[in-house]
Amino acid sequence: MLKLKVKGMTCGHCAQTVTKAVEALPTVQRAVVDLSAGEVAVEGAAGEAAVRQAIEDAGYEVLGQAA
Repeated sequence: MLKLKVKGMTCGHCAQTVTKAVEALPTVQRAVVDLSAGEVAVEGAAGEAAVRQAIEDAGYEVLGQAA
């Protein structure tokens, strides 16, 4: 599972936007956003670069991998 820190997610709409953007990738099975931690967990075979690009295209900044 890939976990990324994402800057700028502040509300349910943000979480929904990031979730939809990541889940639109063909090899992603599920994306779960944790607003309080500012993280998104991605299940599936998508590469980190593709996930980062989807999140950035949705208007958010990826800070790096979460612990």
